[in-house]
Amino acid sequence: MNLSEEKEKKIQSLLSQMTLQEKIGQLHQVSPSPVGAFEISEEEARKMLQEGKITQEKYESILHHTMIDEKEDDIRAGRIGSFIGIDDADKVNHLQRIAIEESRLGIPLVFGLDVIHGHKTIFPIPLALACSFDEEAFRLSAEIAAKEASEDGVHWTFAPMTDIGRDARWGRVAEGAGEDTYLTSRYAAAMVKGFQGEDMSDQEHLAACIKHFAAFGAAEGGRDYGAAELSLSKFYEVYLPPYVAGIKAGAATVMTAFNDLNGVPCTSNSFLLKKLLRDELGFDGLVVSDALAIGECVSHGTATDQKDAARQAIEAGCDMDMGSNAYLTYLEELVKEGSISESVIDEAVCNILRVKFALGLFEHPYTQKRAVSSKLTEEHRKAALEIARKSIVLLKNENHTLPLAQKKRIAVVGDIASDRDGMHGTWVLSATPNSAMSLVDALEKNRSNFAYASCFDKNSEITGDPCGRDVLSINEYCHLDEDMLKETVAGCDTVIAALSYMSSGEANSRCDLTLHGDQLRLLELLHDMGKKVVVVLFNGRPLALGNAIHLADAWVEAWHLGTEAGNAIVDVLYGNYNPSGRLSATFPHFSGECPLYYSHTSTGRPANAELHWTNKYRDASVNPLFPFGYGLSYGEYEYSDLELKKEDDEIVATVLVTNKGDFDGEETVQLYVHRRRAERVRPVRELKGYKKVFLRAGESQKVSIRVKKEDLGYYGICGEYRTDRSEFDIWMAHDSSCGEHGVVEL
Repeated sequence: MNLSEEKEKKIQSLLSQMTLQEKIGQLHQVSPSPVGAFEISEEEARKMLQEGKITQEKYESILHHTMIDEKEDDIRAGRIGSFIGIDDADKVNHLQRIAIEESRLGIPLVFGLDVIHGHKTIFPIPLALACSFDEEAFRLSAEIAAKEASEDGVHWTFAPMTDIGRDARWGRVAEGAGEDTYLTSRYAAAMVKGFQGEDMSDQEHLAACIKHFAAFGAAEGGRDYGAAELSLSKFYEVYLPPYVAGIKAGAATVMTAFNDLNGVPCTSNSFLLKKLLRDELGFDGLVVSDALAIGECVSHGTATDQKDAARQAIEAGCDMDMGSNAYLTYLEELVKEGSISESVIDEAVCNILRVKFALGLFEHPYTQKRAVSSKLTEEHRKAALEIARKSIVLLKNENHTLPLAQKKRIAVVGDIASDRDGMHGTWVLSATPNSAMSLVDALEKNRSNFAYASCFDKNSEITGDPCGRDVLSINEYCHLDEDMLKETVAGCDTVIAALSYMSSGEANSRCDLTLHGDQLRLLELLHDMGKKVVVVLFNGRPLALGNAIHLADAWVEAWHLGTEAGNAIVDVLYGNYNPSGRLSATFPHFSGECPLYYSHTSTGRPANAELHWTNKYRDASVNPLFPFGYGLSYGEYEYSDLELKKEDDEIVATVLVTNKGDFDGEETVQLYVHRRRAERVRPVRELKGYKKVFLRAGESQKVSIRVKKEDLGYYGICGEYRTDRSEFDIWMAHDSSCGEHGVVEL
């Protein structure tokens, strides 16, 4: 973070004045519940008590909603360093005033919140945002979120999540940038810069947090909190680079992952937190555990009890304890009995104070009321609209079904079409209820000629928490009212079917990725009626649509686009915006194909539909339903005249791109490589560059992308990075399944 020498001296001066108890207090973070920034139900709290995960005292606090509220004496005593889950500037200032004016040393608190894809103005979920392939969109969305959240007293966000998600069954694919290492790395760096700005002490930015360190997205079977079984070479090549990109961009904090890596829980993994993060990557900020993760080392079986878990985590380099109370309860005892050195605690305290100084909390601890609020302004909504447009992916458009004619009467069906809050998706903690534009709202604003009815009868209301966990079985809702459907679509040639798969987010892994309830039946009926059907999908993960894709003429992947979702979708449906989004994750035909991703390694018997003894399923296509990087526009982009040159230690690829359609539009030119010779098997393709180009109808333009030799390397069997000579297949392509091909040696 490059603090001045003067501030580093102030840190040492403060440290010298602190008692052991005050030092440990800096390492203690308080949250509204044991699982982080949001409260949990009484039933779940009771189960956690029965399983020994929380104490009776904490259980009582959950029941009475006092996890945060009854902490004023602890603040005065210097026993708290941070809070998570408060987004009220008055409350923040009240607690901060106690810390500054009534504690012995006046050390400010740092307030964190999960500001994942917006605060009041909500942007597309990260998986959707990544489909824009637009770093300025990444940066701007984070900058606006930081500006709004800081107005509410937030100093620190637990974002961006830079985990690679290659298994659509994993609920948290929604929270990351998808399956590709290169794209996620560019996303990570841009988001950090947006959250933190040039100077995060300016009270309009936040400290960013790279998470989850490390390889959380590699959970076996796509089950949240599961083990990550990886070779170190694969870890270094696929999973590590996005974390590195975020750290190089200046991220002030890092969060440990719940999973183990190489058999050691990440929260107590000294290889990860000391050797790799501190020594090799030079990180000098704050490392915080995920919620309860320190105590969970006991469940992992690597710690005998909470006390042992606290010792292991602090010695491994985890500075702050989120929610388990293990540090507050046991560190003093561990020091006094000689099990750990106080210098270990000193190092953690310095890392925490360094972030507080970088945030300017010692100079300006209180949140100042702004003359004009930044929250949900027209300027921010305009940015949200533009970014939402860029994130929409057109998956199918047979016979030019889209764009729609403005005056033509259409029917719209599906609950989600009128659900404003449903536009937000997972991990939205602070949105203003009813503030988003639904599809129906936007159609009305557009003065479209349409009839709307839900046509679905839910047996029960669906409820859930901000992470996206619904509490009902997926079979308990989405029951189709066929009579209402027939009545609604009568007299309309074209029907917009708004379909949803709302289950995504933390602790929401799913083994069935097909459409819920009677939504498939809806498509079958419309298809049998001979209607033109446009599906608009609202979902937080790739879906298995192999049994549904043929039932509609057009499919629009709208994800969860946030505040301006409806307006963005309508702009695409009516051709006011030519869709330009490209998939950040592969779509399977069937759930059983997962994990499925484009950058798999070569095998001795590559998949071949015509040969029996090859690497494939017998009951599925050898190709995905929709590959990474895929997306249609209202027209076609033609690639030709590939040129490959070597300049020093770089490959320069140039291709002529022509807009063959009748609409002006933006194309994302993607450069893929394959190394033909290596010590270890290599991926069949790897994204190594992309460039967006705007082309008017009929226009052609040469597009060049450079790749450095250093970026074409790989890790050998002994873990060394190698850039040995090889021939490389090069594709300049519209997506990961096609492209103009050439070969160059470097």
